[in-house]
Amino acid sequence: MLPDLLSNFTPLDALAIVFLTFSWFGAGWIIEHPPMSRPSVSHLMIRYRHDWMAQMQRREVRIFDASILASLRQGTTFMASGAMLAVGGVLALAGNAEPLIAIVRGIGALPHPTLFWQAKLAVVAAFLVHALFKFIWSMRLFGYCAVMMSAVPNDPAHPDGPRRAEQAAEINQRAATNYNKGLRSIYFAFAALAWIAGAAALLGATAIVLWTVLSREFASGSRDVLSRD
Repeated sequence: MLPDLLSNFTPLDALAIVFLTFSWFGAGWIIEHPPMSRPSVSHLMIRYRHDWMAQMQRREVRIFDASILASLRQGTTFMASGAMLAVGGVLALAGNAEPLIAIVRGIGALPHPTLFWQAKLAVVAAFLVHALFKFIWSMRLFGYCAVMMSAVPNDPAHPDGPRRAEQAAEINQRAATNYNKGLRSIYFAFAALAWIAGAAALLGATAIVLWTVLSREFASGSRDVLSRD
């Protein structure tokens, strides 16, 4: 069955999948390990998260900080719920691919077995599942952060205050990193969906998503604001 399935794919399909995989992995790596001369938005935000926890440690009333963290957790929960629904939708479509086959035949695609289209949908589902796992773990880390923020002494002069605040900042940073990884997987899931229209469409969609992700991290107006001293 596998050789029969692979015979339906072309060398251009293989090239498109390799490009998609390396773009997803490479974008994540360079965003999380940017050059010192041009840090990414995600990297710049690390400093602000640590500054936030340092300021929080000196505040006796921390309702403001709790509200911000609740907002972050709410956004992560929304993305996790959306990813879960998307995974269910893709699996449902893979289980009944006839509507999809009718659509792609209507735009002039060559006839292929149902397993061919299910294999393409499996790539989309893989990105969505990865995003779901990252969002769920991010939610849990934000929960850890809430507990650690509560453990920071209210007395600004307490000797344990700075250390506890730094630990909370580190957990907050890790939660944000996993959230960003989930977002990138969502972006590339949209690119993978273009494979339905063919290998050329996948190559084009991957290039667009790669440019979008990197430009927002390294060449956006928000980055210029964050990088000001």
